[in-house]
Amino acid sequence: METNKDFKEVSDEELVTAIVRTNDTLLFEILYDRHSKMVYNKCLGFSKNEDEAKDLTQDVFLKLFVKLSTFKGTAKFSTWLYAFTYNHCVNYVNRDVHKKMEKKSVDPSIVEDESEDEQNEYSFLQMRVDKLKSALELISPDDKMILLLKYQDFLTIKELESVLDIGESAVKMRLKRAKEKLIAVYADINQINHGESV
Repeated sequence: METNKDFKEVSDEELVTAIVRTNDTLLFEILYDRHSKMVYNKCLGFSKNEDEAKDLTQDVFLKLFVKLSTFKGTAKFSTWLYAFTYNHCVNYVNRDVHKKMEKKSVDPSIVEDESEDEQNEYSFLQMRVDKLKSALELISPDDKMILLLKYQDFLTIKELESVLDIGESAVKMRLKRAKEKLIAVYADINQINHGESV
């Protein structure tokens, strides 16, 4: 019989298999220790409140313990957990969206200009950080999720296929539509802030 000490050296995927097989909460604690900081940071990105982020993190891991057997190993566990966390947070945002919109304010200290990049990606990559964060709050949680997975967590198209369980062309189409929506919302925010006429 392997001890819990032995499991500290194994991969996430092997650890998940062992947890599903034994239902051992001590093994689950090892998984928690490995990934709780990442999950907390993702939750904080959605909730913007440390206490809520801690509650959300606990909720994610409680739900994860129950749903761990649904991990099929088609993507890395950490990638799957990203998506699992995002889905949980998306549901949280959907339930709480009006309260979130009322509380949303832009911190002027985070205003930065992105450096210039390729011209064809200009409108997407050159958004000012403050307005980009505001725009992300205004698009659908599903669109926000796929954009964050791609551009914040740097998942490849192949990884997104596994995580979202859709084909390559569907991933590309969802990314394209999400970017278009974000750019349109961002443009609206710019017009409102600058008082520009259409």
